[in-house]
Amino acid sequence: MKRHLTRRTVLSATLAAPALLPAGLARAQTPWKPSQTIRIVVPAAPGGTTDVAGRLLGQYLQTAWGVSVVIDNKSGAGGVIGSAEVAKATPDGHTLLLGNIGPQSIAYSLYRNMPYKPESLIPVSDIIATPNVLVVHPSVPAKTVPEFVAWLKAQDGKVSYASSGTGQSPHLSGAWFLQLTGAKATHVPYRGAAPALNDLIAGVTSYFFDNLTSSVEFMRAGKLRALAITSAARNPMVPDLMPIRETMPELAPFDVSAWFGVFAPAGTPAPIIEALNAEMKKWLAMPDTLERFKTMAGYADYGTPAQFKKFVDSQIALWKGVIDKEGLKLDAN
Repeated sequence: MKRHLTRRTVLSATLAAPALLPAGLARAQTPWKPSQTIRIVVPAAPGGTTDVAGRLLGQYLQTAWGVSVVIDNKSGAGGVIGSAEVAKATPDGHTLLLGNIGPQSIAYSLYRNMPYKPESLIPVSDIIATPNVLVVHPSVPAKTVPEFVAWLKAQDGKVSYASSGTGQSPHLSGAWFLQLTGAKATHVPYRGAAPALNDLIAGVTSYFFDNLTSSVEFMRAGKLRALAITSAARNPMVPDLMPIRETMPELAPFDVSAWFGVFAPAGTPAPIIEALNAEMKKWLAMPDTLERFKTMAGYADYGTPAQFKKFVDSQIALWKGVIDKEGLKLDAN
C-alpha cells in the first residue's frame, strides 16, 4: 500500500530527526572530562619548581573539573623514574606527568639505559619557563660577560664552576657556554643547588649557572655577582641583566630556560589531550597564575600539543649536540 506524505507527516519527521540522528554527534562534541581521580606524577622531590607547578595545576583542575587530583612525587635518576612510570600508565587521561627539561629532553642523550623514548609520552602543553643566571664569586674581576670570557681564557683551565649535578641544566649550560666561547674550566658537580651555592659563596668554585630564584637573594646581598641571564629575553625580577646571547657574537645561539610542562602516556586519545590542553590554556591566562609565576622568576608558556611537541623535539636535538660534544654518558639508576 502506497503511503501519502502529508505536510503534517513531513513536519513531524523533521522535528523528530534531531532527537534521533545527532545524539552520537552531540556526544562526540562534548569535551572530555575525567571520571575518577587524576594523578599528576612529579618526577622530583617536593619543594622545587616541578613540584610547585604540579600542585598549582592540580588545584586548578580539581576546581575546574570537580574531581580529586593527587600529586605523586616520584624522584630519582634525574626524573627518569617518575617519567617511566607515566609512560607505562593506562592512557585514559587520569595519569599525567609534570615533565621538565631534564627527563624530557636532556635524559635521552645522557643516559645509556633509558626505559622510555620520546614517543612514549605525548606533549600536552608547556606551563612555565624560568631562566638560569650566570653568577660569579666577588673575587672574579669581570663585570661583564666579555670580560669574564677573557678572564677564563687567561686562567687556561685553572678555574672551576659548580653545578647542581652532572647532566642537569646548570651543568650543561656551563658546558655549552665553554663550547661556544672556546674557554676552559673544570666542572664540579654537587648534590643540589644549596651545597653548590655554599661553596661558591665560600670561594671554593668561581662561578655557577644557577636557577635565578635560588641565587637572587645572594646577588642582592652582594655575596654573588650576576653577569647575565641564560634566556633569550630579559626577566622582570632582574630587569638590568642582559641575556647572555646579546653579549658576544659567538654566544648568539645561547638560549637556555628551565621549562616545565604536562605529558600524557602514548596512546591517550586526541579528545582527552585536547580537553587537557584547553583547561591549561584557561589556567595559564588567569591573572593569579601569572602573578604566582612572577614570584618564581618564570612566565606562562602555553602552547598547543603540536607546538609543544615541536619545542620538545628541538630541545632534544640541542642537548644531544652539547652532550655528544662533551662525551657525557651516565646510567639511569
